Amino acid sequence: MSEKDTPDNEKAAGPLHDAAVNRRDAFRGLAAAAATAAAGVGSPAQAADQPTATCETRNPYGGGPNTGITLPPYYRPTPSVANANTYFPGMEELGSDEMRISFVGSTPVPPTRAQAGTAIMVELGNGKRFFFDLGPGCLRNLVAMQVPLQMVNDIFITHLHVDHFAELPYIFAFAPWMGRWKPLRVNGPSGRTPQDGIKYMIEGMKMMTRWHTDSFNCLPMGDGYEVEVNEFDFRDDNGICYDQHGVVIRHWRRAHGKDGASAYRLDWNGLSFVWTGDGRPDALTAKLSKGVDVFVTELQPDTMNIQSLKFGLPPVVGTTTIDLSHTPHYATGYMFREVQPRLAMATHLSYDEEMIPEMVAGVRAHWDGLFQFGAPDVVVVNVTKKSIWTRKAALPDSANFARPSREEAIQLFDLSLTNTTVDFPNPRHVYTEIEGPVPRNQEFDPKAYYPPNVYRKPDPIWPKDFKIDIKKMLREKVMARVKTIFGYDE
Repeated sequence: MSEKDTPDNEKAAGPLHDAAVNRRDAFRGLAAAAATAAAGVGSPAQAADQPTATCETRNPYGGGPNTGITLPPYYRPTPSVANANTYFPGMEELGSDEMRISFVGSTPVPPTRAQAGTAIMVELGNGKRFFFDLGPGCLRNLVAMQVPLQMVNDIFITHLHVDHFAELPYIFAFAPWMGRWKPLRVNGPSGRTPQDGIKYMIEGMKMMTRWHTDSFNCLPMGDGYEVEVNEFDFRDDNGICYDQHGVVIRHWRRAHGKDGASAYRLDWNGLSFVWTGDGRPDALTAKLSKGVDVFVTELQPDTMNIQSLKFGLPPVVGTTTIDLSHTPHYATGYMFREVQPRLAMATHLSYDEEMIPEMVAGVRAHWDGLFQFGAPDVVVVNVTKKSIWTRKAALPDSANFARPSREEAIQLFDLSLTNTTVDFPNPRHVYTEIEGPVPRNQEFDPKAYYPPNVYRKPDPIWPKDFKIDIKKMLREKVMARVKTIFGYDE
């Protein structure tokens, strides 16, 4: 095949593809070889008389022995990867020029022990962290990934189906108690009417959680129950909704049954990531995702006659839902072919083991490049300009909230060389202002249940103007250690 005969979408794939054979021709060759082998049925003697066929199939990336058919030479661990097989949270320092993508939730329905609702965390080598959607149950994976609750911020919601934001109320309600005394930052699209935009949803969330937030205001909450909402115009295709710290995030609309569904593209330091959210396969997404490193879209297998046996729904319920709002698995592969990313990924799918071969077959009808599932939880992707590597995270069952790092604490509490004091905000209430005396008058005397040697007098009222002087605390700790080692005071 001459260069002028090569399809444009293969020319655009970059230098790694320039020297490669046409991918579809390669796979046709593989199929032809398989068919020839299957036709050669007979006795061993007859088979021995047949001439040996030469296999024409080659790795479309150039390849070599033991390299596979779809694995490019850049599919290898990045420098920060400590264990090529498993990501152990907290055990690797992300490179300064590196991006890490973690699928902390990967299913639309149903949430299972293996899959929380769709949510993607993107961490950058400049210390910034972003969250794209927050589906139900994803917080348990964020906790296990040792992400401090206070640092779950800069959230980008693709649309307002509950499977994409259901964990937001929990994070909103509890993170201020953990020390996030600054407003939560949430980004998302407007809608056809003001009631259909993300601002209206956030106001509804505040109403829904009022009892919780009002009661917790007996403790230091600061401005933690405020929300900075960036509601961008969903019609502003390729508009910028974030531009800070060298990070640019753009958005565009998607066809998902109702105005107000968006996709996102993040660009930083020559690296890029796209999460399409939900929607029908479309040319605009392919156009605005060109040249992306990691392209993530949804996948809904169009196998509803089989799925109906699992879910008990008439097939027409599933097919109409797909045709109205989603990307069938064949179209997922078609989108990959149009975008030509370095790594193509599918998430927002029910990862049923017996259906994986069928999903892969649908994708491979159009795409024979590097492909991975962003499911089940938690798939981790490391990306540099030279390498891409995918692994699963090992999550401990005993995980608890992580403490912020030194850098994160400085950010949370505005600490510096000249400011080493954490000033706790005064609560807005004391409990006597929002709770009547009757239930308190029925309390048992704590002396009745505390052993005498551990008794302390309960005090449910937070001390006013409470502070922690970190410099003083460290000095006292150091001097106590000196006394222990050398046996003398200052």
